[in-house]
Amino acid sequence: MLGNMADASLTTERLLELYDSQLGSRHLDLAARWLQSKGRGFYTIGSAGHEGNAAVAAALRPDDPALLHYRSGAFFLERARQVPGQRPLHDVLLGVVAAASEPIAGGRHKVFGSRAMNVLPQTSTIASHLPRAVGVAFAIERAARLGTHSPWPRDAIAVCSFGDASANHSTATGAINSAVNCGYQGLPMPLLFVCEDNGIGISVRTPQGWVESAYGSRPGLEYFAADGCDLVDAYETSVRAAEWVREHRRPAFLHLRTVRLMGHAGSDVESAYRTPAEIAAAEAADPLTVTAKLLAERGIDANGLYEAKQAEVMAIAEEVAHAPRLSSAREVMAPLAPSRPTAVAGEAMKTGVAGDQPLTLAQSINQCLGELLEHHRELLVFGEDVGRKGGVYGVTRGLQKAAGGAKVFDTILDEQAILGLALGTGVAGMLPVPEIQYLAYLHNAADQLRGEASTLSFFSNGQYRNPMVVRIAGYAYQKGFGGHFHNDNAVAALRDIPGLIVASPSRPDDAAGMLRTCVAAAKVDGRVCVFLEPIALYHTRDLHSEGDEGWIATYPGDPVPLGRGRTYGTGEDLTIVTFGNGVPMSLRTARRLEEAGIGARVLDLRWLAPLPVEDLLREARATGRVLIADETRRSGGVSETVLAALTDHGFEGRAARVTSEDSVIPLGDAAYHVLLSESDIEDAALKLS
Repeated sequence: MLGNMADASLTTERLLELYDSQLGSRHLDLAARWLQSKGRGFYTIGSAGHEGNAAVAAALRPDDPALLHYRSGAFFLERARQVPGQRPLHDVLLGVVAAASEPIAGGRHKVFGSRAMNVLPQTSTIASHLPRAVGVAFAIERAARLGTHSPWPRDAIAVCSFGDASANHSTATGAINSAVNCGYQGLPMPLLFVCEDNGIGISVRTPQGWVESAYGSRPGLEYFAADGCDLVDAYETSVRAAEWVREHRRPAFLHLRTVRLMGHAGSDVESAYRTPAEIAAAEAADPLTVTAKLLAERGIDANGLYEAKQAEVMAIAEEVAHAPRLSSAREVMAPLAPSRPTAVAGEAMKTGVAGDQPLTLAQSINQCLGELLEHHRELLVFGEDVGRKGGVYGVTRGLQKAAGGAKVFDTILDEQAILGLALGTGVAGMLPVPEIQYLAYLHNAADQLRGEASTLSFFSNGQYRNPMVVRIAGYAYQKGFGGHFHNDNAVAALRDIPGLIVASPSRPDDAAGMLRTCVAAAKVDGRVCVFLEPIALYHTRDLHSEGDEGWIATYPGDPVPLGRGRTYGTGEDLTIVTFGNGVPMSLRTARRLEEAGIGARVLDLRWLAPLPVEDLLREARATGRVLIADETRRSGGVSETVLAALTDHGFEGRAARVTSEDSVIPLGDAAYHVLLSESDIEDAALKLS
């Protein structure tokens, strides 16, 4: 029974249904601790005291996408009531025991998630899912405007729940700010934030009144408050909040006051930081007890209902206790990096109209983006300054005029918000191509890639995908403009994210071919891609001497398969392995070595992940000597991975590396004291030869 959304009254029948969800959630918590005591369960962070969130689910429709706090058990059970054919008690307990048959994560983690129920699985404990929620809300109406397929109807609203401690995290405050900013600009933002406020984060108290003080009177954010322990108040207020968001298409903040029972998790000893009086006060406000009293006032004895639900849940717990788990690394990793290279290649070939004028790197990327925008109705290009200005370096110039402001647009200056927008639009069926203005700007938002984008497929067993291509202007060697925020060569944070594709083009034709492949991989396989663009090569035309135009190329270039490098030359004495700015540097070095009687070939890796191991081994074995010219840092740089690959695959020749220093990059000419230089490459090559 869904109830009448226009009627906020709570009938006895509806009260019984919500109480059933509350009971189910409480007994799931108890069963999880019993399973742990038997050595069969692995997750004991529960929802005890938060069961009033069942009322929030009752106030919403099952086609309203939900991103849930880890204490939203009763919400999950109540949402399941609205969708036929669900077995939520069974499914949650399968997650607790890490069973391979668990229907959302497949035993990889205990999450609240279901494709059928429009619950996107989240593992966040610090509100890292809030930027995605903003993106989901944005995408609901943007998809309709563009005429693209969306999982949700145009009048849907998004709901996102989190705790009072998480409300202080910069990720939460940034996401709420970006939602309010959208509303201020008149952009539809149908998003209901639900703060489940139990007054404590593990052992740290939230100052009384703080959440209301922080969010209760913020312009552009409608505020609703309810007692989450009182099911009638929680339900009536949730209905008003949901209807307000659905009607006004603006963000709202539902402050649901709750209590926390049974500690933070099974291993938590509350008596170490809470007084007996505080614990007793929380127990006195137990939402199950409060609902039982409401039922008693209506002539219903709740004791039998409690015991019946306990027996039902424990029977399921005993049934799933020995369910098979994932049995191999291959099984665990299966959803991380889906790959259908033939289909990706076919998709990539659909764009790329040949031109007759040689282009620079920036021009090639610009033309490729223009064609991709025209070909893919669902493709979006956005970021700081990408719209009207066309980017700091002009790479997106003219795209907004050609494709329209609905597809190419500027965002606020917040990298977490930019990536969250990509996360939300990606799960809504779009192809986001966000831009991070400089590589250094990524680092304060990297968890949106690591903890959110690259884990969604993993924690949903491939049922949800985050297709995106994140363009990042990076590396160093800019002249006349620099410092460590605009010259950054730190890529280690990207290379160790499982399943993430990292492209690093250096030539104009490769850039177009690789960008088409990345977009195709995102569309076909739902892959998350980072496209690192060397700033210093954006407008480079010459290679060896002024006017030789050795670094421009005719558009478009063939699509470049994932994990395949490009070899220059056939020298038999030395293989120089490099990428990015290192490619033209190494090619110039190779010419000088040839004049000295040393034949060198240059391998451009092109892909930092997946690394082109096959090409690396072939070119290394062809000469027996390998020099890695790595413009990133000695510690955590790309050369470490290349050396490891050579060793792992039994390369028996000689290998050395030359890198930039382990230093932040300073301003002006001082940068060249710490960056890899051509003379460094040449000196190392001579020693190795």
